[in-house]
Amino acid sequence: MAGLWRSYQALMTKYPWTVQIVTAGSLVGVGDVISQQLIERRGLANHSVRRTARMMSIGFFFVGPVIGGWYKVLDRLVVGGTKSAAMKKMLVDQLCFAPCFLGAFLCISGTLNGLTVEENVTKLKRDYTDALISNYYLWPPVQIANFYFIPLHHRLAVVQIVAVVWNSYLSWKANKM
Repeated sequence: MAGLWRSYQALMTKYPWTVQIVTAGSLVGVGDVISQQLIERRGLANHSVRRTARMMSIGFFFVGPVIGGWYKVLDRLVVGGTKSAAMKKMLVDQLCFAPCFLGAFLCISGTLNGLTVEENVTKLKRDYTDALISNYYLWPPVQIANFYFIPLHHRLAVVQIVAVVWNSYLSWKANKM
C-alpha cells in the first residue's frame, strides 16, 4: 500500500491536473457502482454500465476540473493555513460553491440521462433541497479538516475518497426518476 501511495505521489507531482481529474472520474464511477449494487440492489446482471460510464464522464469532465480549479481559486480568496482560514474557506465553499455545484451536477446528470429541460427543472425542484441539506450534514467538517490539514494538491483526492459515499448518494439521487 505504501508503494502505491508513493507512485500516486510521484504521478501527482509530475501530472497534478491529469491525476486529479482521473482520480475524480474514477471515484465518481466507484460511487455509482456502490449506488447500483448496495443502495439500489440491482445485482450484476442488471447493472447499467452505461450509467456508470455517464457518471464517470461527469467526474472526468465536470467534477474533477471544476473542484480542482475551485480549490485553487479558494486558496487565493482566503489565504493561510490557520484554523480561522480553514473555517472561512469552508464557509465560502459551502455557502457559495456547494449550492451552485450541486445544482449544476444534478442538471448535467439529468441532461445525460435524457431528461428534457422541463423534466430537469421538475427533478431539480424535487431533489435539490434534500441533496443540499444532506450535503450540509457531511461536508462542513470534512472541508474544515481538508483545508486545515491537507496540502492543496491533495485536496481533490481527499474529497473524492470521502465522496465515494457522497457520490453513491448523488448517483442514486441523480438517477432516481
